[in-house]
Amino acid sequence: MKLCVPGDKLCSVEDCIPGKGVYLRHGYIYSSLAGYVFKKNEGEELPVISVVRETETQLLPDVGAIVTCKVTSINPRYAKVLILYVGSTPLKDRFRGTIRKEDVRATEKDKVETYKSFRPGDIVLAKVISLGDVQSNYLLTTAENELGVVVAHSEAGAQMVPISWCEMQCPLTHAKEFRKVARVQPEYLQA
Repeated sequence: MKLCVPGDKLCSVEDCIPGKGVYLRHGYIYSSLAGYVFKKNEGEELPVISVVRETETQLLPDVGAIVTCKVTSINPRYAKVLILYVGSTPLKDRFRGTIRKEDVRATEKDKVETYKSFRPGDIVLAKVISLGDVQSNYLLTTAENELGVVVAHSEAGAQMVPISWCEMQCPLTHAKEFRKVARVQPEYLQA
């Protein structure tokens, strides 16, 4: 496997067909990415030449995907999160997400109070409902029973235990705090 940087001359158009991560200029194929050069025969008479950044492709959150995220900040209108996992696959890059007040639960949307659903540091299971772009975040929802807070820590620093769909309790101080608690399904639990 050969490494290349943007602008490297890879071969002539008579030798290969340009694929992903390359561009054509004056009869030659050049790399447009820093990465690994791949030549692959796909049934044509000439091999397809491509450049990929890494040997494994980057997984991206997609609409409908279940993601695990960490709450970074909250305000009355939404909670900001960092997306850490898509399904059970950890992400190399961190993606930002937003859970709007109206996307916290399916019923009584007008009565939702963000600070009674999430706190900074909470680990949340959510579903992607809209893709982000460079300026904005992924839009997420927890409006299903299986989605919501899965790990939360109390002010005493202990991991809290869910006692209902809207409350968690500290095992040390027995103090109760409001959260939008997820009813975690067995397929989301790691052994």
